[in-house]
Amino acid sequence: MAQTLARWTELGPRFEEVVAAFKVWPAVIDVATHEQDIRGAVGQPGARDTEVIRQMSGWLITRLRPPVRLRVTVEDTQIQVGPDGGPVLGLTTTRYEAFRWRMGRRSRGQLAALDWSGDPTPVLDHLVVFGPARADIIE
Repeated sequence: MAQTLARWTELGPRFEEVVAAFKVWPAVIDVATHEQDIRGAVGQPGARDTEVIRQMSGWLITRLRPPVRLRVTVEDTQIQVGPDGGPVLGLTTTRYEAFRWRMGRRSRGQLAALDWSGDPTPVLDHLVVFGPARADIIE
């Protein structure tokens, strides 16, 4: 572990330069996602209210493409996505949770159990970038 930390300390600044220079946002999302995975695995939650989580959760929410209008309410804003017209399905969540479910860290059952204003069935399969987590692994 110490060797890995030393290597990251050595290479981290260069990685940060590359990400900033080329606007490699997927790399930022990937690092933040895996940081949370590791924190969960070792029982050390934290870093949930960081600039990365705030920025990337908003970025990920705005890229949702649900088949119905969806209004996602987080701590400090509401983001509406989907086609114009028709009723609006509401979801109240946190930026941290939005970041986690967008990146596939929640099962379909967990997604359905979020704080919805109506039936979430039409949007469940559209919430996650890579598809929901398998229930037998995450729940």
